[in-house]
Amino acid sequence: MTPALAGRVLTLNTGSSSLKVALYDYAESESLILTANAERIGMSSGAIRICEASGAPAITLSGDLRDHRAALARVFAWLAQHNFDQPLGVVGHRVVFGGPHFRAPVVITTVLREALRALVPFDPEHLPQALDAMEFMREHDSKVLQVACFDTAFHRDLPAVAQKYALPPKYFADGILRYGFHGLSYQYIVQSLRALDGALAEGRVIVAHLGNGASMAAILDGRCLDTSMGFTPDSGLVMGTRAGDIDPGALLQVLALNAMDPSAVKVLINQHSGLLGVSGSSADMQELLATESGDPRAAEAIALFCYRAKKYLGAYVAVLDGLDVLVFTGGIGEHAAPVRERICAGLECLGIQLDPHRNQRGEAIISTANSPVKVRVIPTDEGLMIAREAWELCHAQGASGQ
Repeated sequence: MTPALAGRVLTLNTGSSSLKVALYDYAESESLILTANAERIGMSSGAIRICEASGAPAITLSGDLRDHRAALARVFAWLAQHNFDQPLGVVGHRVVFGGPHFRAPVVITTVLREALRALVPFDPEHLPQALDAMEFMREHDSKVLQVACFDTAFHRDLPAVAQKYALPPKYFADGILRYGFHGLSYQYIVQSLRALDGALAEGRVIVAHLGNGASMAAILDGRCLDTSMGFTPDSGLVMGTRAGDIDPGALLQVLALNAMDPSAVKVLINQHSGLLGVSGSSADMQELLATESGDPRAAEAIALFCYRAKKYLGAYVAVLDGLDVLVFTGGIGEHAAPVRERICAGLECLGIQLDPHRNQRGEAIISTANSPVKVRVIPTDEGLMIAREAWELCHAQGASGQ
């Protein structure tokens, strides 16, 4: 085995103020070793929670995490102190935005980093952090292979009619198009569905990735035909703190009436809208479900969330000319039975027949035995999808002698 094919894979998922790290062992089989999640990066109250897959008690490291480099330094120091710093075969990075050209995982080089820096104006909230993580790893271990895995890649072959906005062609040429996001999650679900249902997974599938960030995708033969997020992750479904679809004219009116600049409006629709904005109390679906009976605003937030998801579900049945499988995933999709029930209510006309008892128990299949559409709940794992893509590309590089 060459050094590039050492059996450990590290994955890095950088958010605007968060970091998710996972360490996997691929020496004999695909197995998780540990995870480390850093929150509130850039604040004095930052924290890193480390959980070993062995079941050892979770460790929390608290303190000032001034940036993602500082968070990574804390994680790697802990790994060294606890003998988890064996040689890595490959490091896989989640890159939220890949632009119009990146359609598959790629090895990170100086040329690639420069290409990603050119895309920062398109995604200033995620790409700088991802680039910092790449640079940290290069300084930490200049020999380890690094791979970029793009969240937009799964959607890059959308039909042209689903990619374009109704704008003059100049803007499409400038990169103003519908990219779609949550692609690594959708890839993982497609792989899982193939393992579970075989040929049925190649049919007409809708995946509802419902979490703090929420989106939906219409998938045929494993290819995405349409997805609810567009040029940014701001469009489509109602989310934890994002408004989702909103008339641009309404935003212009918000600008005019409140003397706000574009950056303030961006904060409004990304951080102070969605479930949090409507309810005025929480972006957490479970908290809202617990209080909706006595809180009209919580009830309204849930109703808007379910209504928008139901509307997209119906639209994507039309895109697919029918439906074979509906999959719920993400934190809300996996754990909020009332939300699944409300989204599916009244859709018997589309072949969706939910079994209320299976749904309440959170079983893997929550449709009735004779439902024309199979409805599943499948936990997603973006970290594992990154590890698989990075490991496969690492093997390809080793096999080709590069």
